[in-house]
Amino acid sequence: MSPMPLPTHRRITAVLVLIPALVALALWAFAWPAARTAPRDLPLGVAGPPAATVPVAQQLDQRKGAFDLHRYADEAEARDAIEDREVYGAVVVTPQGPKLLTASAASPAVAQLLQQAVAHQAAASGQEIATEDVVPTPASDPRGSVLSTSVLPLALAGIGAGVAVTLLGLRGLAAVGALTGSAALVGGVAAALSHSWLDALPGSLWAVAGTFALATLAVSGAVAGLAALLGRPGLGLGALLMMLIGNPFSGAASAPEMLPEPAGVIGQWLPPGAGVSLLRSVAFFDGASAVGPALTLAWWAVLGLGAVLVGHAVGGRTAPATGTEDREPALAS
Repeated sequence: MSPMPLPTHRRITAVLVLIPALVALALWAFAWPAARTAPRDLPLGVAGPPAATVPVAQQLDQRKGAFDLHRYADEAEARDAIEDREVYGAVVVTPQGPKLLTASAASPAVAQLLQQAVAHQAAASGQEIATEDVVPTPASDPRGSVLSTSVLPLALAGIGAGVAVTLLGLRGLAAVGALTGSAALVGGVAAALSHSWLDALPGSLWAVAGTFALATLAVSGAVAGLAALLGRPGLGLGALLMMLIGNPFSGAASAPEMLPEPAGVIGQWLPPGAGVSLLRSVAFFDGASAVGPALTLAWWAVLGLGAVLVGHAVGGRTAPATGTEDREPALAS
């Protein structure tokens, strides 16, 4: 027996309440991190003899909570730390004066912020500071726009695949195969566009394609898995989680440490943020610091696909009982 439809006035009330609530949630999720962007314990190196670096560290510490300072013996150690993604940049004290090392590939926004902050302090002390971009963005995409704007298409692709598999009635291994195949194709297409055509993501083509595919599978698996366990409401929950939380909290346009707490941390535990971090590592840093985000994406994909299989198994066990109940009235008549 189908449930009775809600009265008209209740349906109108639902629209009047849910739509403004959804708009408020979207504005909060996107506007709050953007309006509160600032460095918060941003990893930054200070290199040189201890006696010479103390004044530099003291000046940087005046911006309370802005920087998490890491000290290195010389410029070579600072460069290695930047290339290993331990810090976003470093101030090196040399006999010729201070020098700023940045990595725009790690975040063009952070590189610009460091230039402004360190140059301002140097100007206040009457010094000029030389700047070198140790790991630059490619000349074809100096602002890193391709990487930062890839979050939304990947989230949409994953959500679309999860919704399509659910609405088309694919279950169990068929659903897992469709989600995996779709993610692989998305990864190949995205890599062909961003790596080969736009030349915006260097590094290994296969690593870039695999990252795109894994990030898409993590999203689609989560959406389809929630739908398999919770039904249609799971689709909405998965889409809201990935689009309204994962997307703005990813830190793709700046950095996780530039977002208000705890948005940056939450974003890195969700597929969009982990996907961006992994993509930066494989495209620009030879895989440095790739293990953490790769494991995050893998867990989302495994748990999501596992939920798809569990939902199918549970549904298969309950289906005969439901069918028997549906046939009883007919037999009685």
